[in-house]
Amino acid sequence: MADKKMVEAITSMDEDFAQWYTDIVKKADLCDYTSVKGCMVFKPAGYAIWELIQRQLDDRFKATGVENVYLPMFIPESLLEKEKDHVEGFAPEVAWVTQGGLQPLQEKLCVRPTSETLFCDFYKNLIHSYRDLPKVYNQWCSVVRWEKETRPFLRSREFLWQEGHTIHASHDEAQERTIQMLNIYADFCEDFLAMPVVRGRKTDKEKFAGAEATYTIEALMHDGKALQSGTSHNFGDGFARAFGIQYTDNQNTLQYPYQTSWGVTTRLIGAIIMVHGDNEGLVLPPKVAPTQVMVIPIQQKKEGVLEKAQDICDRVGRIARTKLDSSDKSPGWKFADCEMRGIPLRIEIGPRDLEEGKCIVVRRDTREKTPVMLSELEERIPQMLDRMQKDMYNRAREHRDAHIWDAHNYQEFKDIAENKPGFIRAMWCENRECEDKIKADLGVTSRCMPFNDDDQISDVCACCGKPAKKLVYWGKAY
Repeated sequence: MADKKMVEAITSMDEDFAQWYTDIVKKADLCDYTSVKGCMVFKPAGYAIWELIQRQLDDRFKATGVENVYLPMFIPESLLEKEKDHVEGFAPEVAWVTQGGLQPLQEKLCVRPTSETLFCDFYKNLIHSYRDLPKVYNQWCSVVRWEKETRPFLRSREFLWQEGHTIHASHDEAQERTIQMLNIYADFCEDFLAMPVVRGRKTDKEKFAGAEATYTIEALMHDGKALQSGTSHNFGDGFARAFGIQYTDNQNTLQYPYQTSWGVTTRLIGAIIMVHGDNEGLVLPPKVAPTQVMVIPIQQKKEGVLEKAQDICDRVGRIARTKLDSSDKSPGWKFADCEMRGIPLRIEIGPRDLEEGKCIVVRRDTREKTPVMLSELEERIPQMLDRMQKDMYNRAREHRDAHIWDAHNYQEFKDIAENKPGFIRAMWCENRECEDKIKADLGVTSRCMPFNDDDQISDVCACCGKPAKKLVYWGKAY
């Protein structure tokens, strides 16, 4: 059982979920606060998770023809203001640079909150003919948004992300790329992070500033709140018109191209914590765990124990990301530390195990202890990691599905919003007034209009009772 002192350092999630989250972030050594208000240090354990996310997504992007680029972090004010809806959407969050060295700048620069305007400026000089299209670019970078309230990983003033920016000859081609990237995000979350998501389109109120349409994947956290976990936007030709981007088609006619953008951020690390964590700490799905297996020698000063533990580490290290804890701390402390950090499997080996030619393998998610013959480690460890990955996804999906509620009228909607955490499915008349009323009265926002969900649970809006055809997932959200 985990060391009591370490476990006591974590607030129970049922007692105070927000404090539980903060405790895990700090105790699992993922990040730390800094003297720069609203910004954080990614410690090695936290950054290693991001590196695995980055590597995996980058491979998936490149398999669809995406190329990486890097653009400046500063945007001149005149450039930002070219797309009216876009600048209005970001104005409250923009950080400005007004002085360079000792001299005031002739034109102030914003620190990029997102890079649509810079990409447009770049494309304007790059694209002249239909032969120049499409361009399918992505950049890995940080952005700055001057948030009033911050929380580690979920919302900070500077955060890491990737932003894809593509430009196409036709609306259909842009739409196809928009949905393709959303599905890449969804498949990645489900396969790699063991996190089920709902795929769908945002309402016009919730769409990205300047977009024709925004698509999203929405995940449900353990406390029943939603987390927007990735978005993909179809810009139509709005940005191209604002920035004067034109190309000559194969009929020698000038045309405006169509653009998309899409991104995920380090808030995915927060999602992993809140979907899978427990009162003993972090629980990492094996695929995204920087250390998948920790080998812990018991009574390591006894003859042969440490040597055998090192041998196990070397063998298992060829098939999984493996470390050996040979520190002089007690086994109980090491077990608790393993649990706190969410390491999927730990292998315990002591003098008696050595005599019997076996070890004990403990799963982090279920704490199930399994004796495994040393000769079978190479076969059994991958099986156990694979089983754990699938079990974690299934548990998260069962939790999500058990917290989806249907509301047919406003009273039902109100009762659910006040008493039952989770997603609320309800029909909507597509009227902004109803969406605003639900948010103002109940603190609930529209999360998405789901794909592949033809279940019209009624034919009237749950808010106003007028005819409705759109099914919407609603929820309280981070």
